[in-house]
Amino acid sequence: MTGAERPPSVAGKVMAILESFAPGGVRLTLTEICGRAGLPLATGHRLVRELTGGGFLERLPDGSYRIGTRLWRIGAQASAATTLRELALPHMEELYAATHENVQLAVLSGDKALYLERLRGPRSVPIVTRVAAELPLHATGVGKVLLAFAGDDLAEKVIARGLRAYTPHTVTDADRLRACLADVRRSGYAVTREEMSLGTCSVAAPVRDADGDVFAALSLVTRRSGVDLRRVVPVVLAAANALSRDVDAHGGSAEWKDWA
Repeated sequence: MTGAERPPSVAGKVMAILESFAPGGVRLTLTEICGRAGLPLATGHRLVRELTGGGFLERLPDGSYRIGTRLWRIGAQASAATTLRELALPHMEELYAATHENVQLAVLSGDKALYLERLRGPRSVPIVTRVAAELPLHATGVGKVLLAFAGDDLAEKVIARGLRAYTPHTVTDADRLRACLADVRRSGYAVTREEMSLGTCSVAAPVRDADGDVFAALSLVTRRSGVDLRRVVPVVLAAANALSRDVDAHGGSAEWKDWA
């Protein structure tokens, strides 16, 4: 039997179970967990029961499961993400106080935008984003910023995989997306209108490290109707620039280089 044919170890099965929550779905049934993890139901049931007993998963009254507080506490100690969130929160809170709209912070994770933080309130427009979710680069404001400054290779990779339409307004034409990314690089910010969720408009700006490289994006998501870009764009740019200065003052740039 070759290495490729060996069955996964217990650790590999446990990692597959935990990874099953990564694509999205705060709550998953046992069947959904086993399906995503590629495990037989009996094996999955035994391991999920042990993970639940240890506090790594939590069983809800309806029988579904979600990430447990013990795993959340461990994950919250991820150094770069925690540091960035701590630096970003004061600026995000100021942006929210000025607008009462959704404020989001994201970084590049492979070919997706990984959301590290989100602030919202009762007046904020409903959106699909949640903390730790990964959303497409071509259909989100933060995603367009990250993709625009990541280099042509990643953009072409995303295009080659196909540009899925999430709404009738999603950019799905390769040449149009390339033009959008070029415009983001020229202007220094991205604007998306109803590309991920109907009725929304997103304005996103880059966050740079001490070397001036873009490694994160900050955005404001508001209602499409009545949005005044002349007011919104400057406040988002100011918040992102202020966060970039704090990142620079924090010292070094290696900490932010490898998110994926």
